[in-house]
Amino acid sequence: IRIDWRLTAIIYAFIPVIIWFTISKRKKMEESFRRVRREIADVNAQLENSISGVRVAKSFTNEDYEIEKFDINNNLFRDARKQSYKAMAEFAAGIGLMTNILNLIVISIGGYFVYRQFIDVGDLLAYMLYVNFFMQPIRRLADFIQQYQEGMTGFERFMEVMNIKPDIVDKENAVNLVDVKGDIEFKDVSFSYTNGEDRVLSDLNLSIEAGKTIAIVGPSGGGKTTLCHLIPRFYEVNEGVITVDNIDIKDIKLKSLRGNIGLVQQDVFLFTGTIADNICYGDPDKSRDEVIQAAKKARIHDFIIELPNGYDTYIGEKGVKLSGGQKQRISIARLFLKNPPILILDEATSALDNETEILIQESLEELAKNRTTLIIAHRLSTIKNADEILVLTNEGIEERGSHEELLNQDGIYAYLYNLQFKDLVS
Repeated sequence: IRIDWRLTAIIYAFIPVIIWFTISKRKKMEESFRRVRREIADVNAQLENSISGVRVAKSFTNEDYEIEKFDINNNLFRDARKQSYKAMAEFAAGIGLMTNILNLIVISIGGYFVYRQFIDVGDLLAYMLYVNFFMQPIRRLADFIQQYQEGMTGFERFMEVMNIKPDIVDKENAVNLVDVKGDIEFKDVSFSYTNGEDRVLSDLNLSIEAGKTIAIVGPSGGGKTTLCHLIPRFYEVNEGVITVDNIDIKDIKLKSLRGNIGLVQQDVFLFTGTIADNICYGDPDKSRDEVIQAAKKARIHDFIIELPNGYDTYIGEKGVKLSGGQKQRISIARLFLKNPPILILDEATSALDNETEILIQESLEELAKNRTTLIIAHRLSTIKNADEILVLTNEGIEERGSHEELLNQDGIYAYLYNLQFKDLVS
């Protein structure tokens, strides 16, 4: 202002233009960065699926198809990245262009002022130096805005996931289970996956005494797995009450409830990592010796020690380097290590050969002693020794009793049993 107020006014007149340009381009960069995050997420998901299902892809000779799917997602990501680079380039070039235009205006008007002797040459040179000092922090701020916008887009994407609230949470005054016996009771329980329509379970009543082994059989879609998943509150019942030791499971803290339940599912899931890491997932505080003991009980120890790295062997994505039976035995070892008072075995031996199945059955029977155990089974040979067998269909519990009692009833259970063993009988 001391040099010439008119040149100063020209510089300040540019500030609203710079602000408008920054805001408009920032929105464009934000949109392009969001698209980049979405597309790279799709690429990663597709890649994870392809790696996890590599054996299926090979068996169907669909390697080219998997490559084609990856190329489609990768091309979308490339286009999104190109768009983001274009937005970044437009922003940086725009700031540079406005800086050069401002310098040109100052030189032109300042030269005219020198010609008219309003200011001298020294004042003009000083003013141009001041302009560069003025624009330097603006350029730095522009670079920061560019980096900040890219980082914030990723952070917002992360927060979208983190802000998703779980459907099932602890009640305000939920309690911990103490000295769990394992009594389980279903009182008029109804459940559906579609808000009350097409019920999977309807007005189910069932009482399971502590320490008893209950087997649940029946046709597919009858609600066997659903019934067992309601106990650890993976789903919330629509109607009725489920209790553990006479306490409504909704009044129990989820961590305490699930910590007292051991679950081996039909679809075994193993984490990326080593064999020891996956067995330790049952109880991360256990020692290596305890991990080995659990593996021995699951009849997987001999296989593990034959591997070059033993328990530190890397098993790949979801255990892709292991057979189905090996993965299932590792999941059973995980259950032995957890040592819970309530066991849920959802087709726990379905992927095992007959010899291994017999060995595992002996171990599971030993583990089930004095524990409440629910067994979901299609192979009826594995549940002959259950204290009680329930036949669950879409109509509810159709039959219940011991193996011999149900055979004598000559009902659904007898039909399923004879269907499986008709070749042996003949």
